[in-house]
Amino acid sequence: MKKEIDIFFTAMMFYTRIPCPKNITHDPDYLNKATRYFPLIGWIVGLISGIVFIAFSQILPVTIAVLLSMIASVLTTGAFHEDGFADVCDGFGGGWTKEKILKIMKDSAIGAYGAIGILLLLVLKFTVLVEVLAMQSNPVAIILIFITAHAISRWAAATIIFTHNYVREDELSKSKPIAKSYSWKEVFGTAFFGLFPLLYFIYYNYKIALVLLPVFVFRWYLARYFKKWIGGYTGDCLGATQQVCEVVFYISILALWKFI
Repeated sequence: MKKEIDIFFTAMMFYTRIPCPKNITHDPDYLNKATRYFPLIGWIVGLISGIVFIAFSQILPVTIAVLLSMIASVLTTGAFHEDGFADVCDGFGGGWTKEKILKIMKDSAIGAYGAIGILLLLVLKFTVLVEVLAMQSNPVAIILIFITAHAISRWAAATIIFTHNYVREDELSKSKPIAKSYSWKEVFGTAFFGLFPLLYFIYYNYKIALVLLPVFVFRWYLARYFKKWIGGYTGDCLGATQQVCEVVFYISILALWKFI
């Protein structure tokens, strides 16, 4: 039990800025196993975002409350996945060979592709969230929208680890330990924590399960695109997949609520 708790806190320390016990380190073995808790971290990020939205929506317009919830999410993760999305935009937008793409993504500076890409992504996320949350008044459902979006999008990103190869060769890469190997515990853990929050919505309308289809269509396309150009994935690719799948989830929920 203590080992699993340490693995969970390792995941929390790696994927968020939330303070963790001092005995937790970036142990490569624990980082490798921390993948199983990646979607569970989404529960935490989603919960924080949802609470911030509900709190501020009582005294402020929905648009401002949504923006503050997005800020809370970014502060919680340290823009970990947003940074990955921007790097992917720069790398695949400006590079035409595997070596060039990987070199650009490794650069900490953000270029035109990254700046434009992250701007459009955040504007789209904000706009869709305003529409989705305007259709809900139940606080529990609102919080679970955030939790489910963050959990499923992280599960979709984590599955790429199980199906594709990690392509960076340098040992200093922070993401390499999570890509070395995996067991049934990682596969089961990501699926359980990724899908469990969705059961709330499926209980009231089983057709909501259709939300998984567009999410995994985009996951499949991104994984295929990464493999075509660089032969697999990097940590930035996983971050980009999480961000895209989160937005796709919101759009899909909005569409389903209007037509089913």
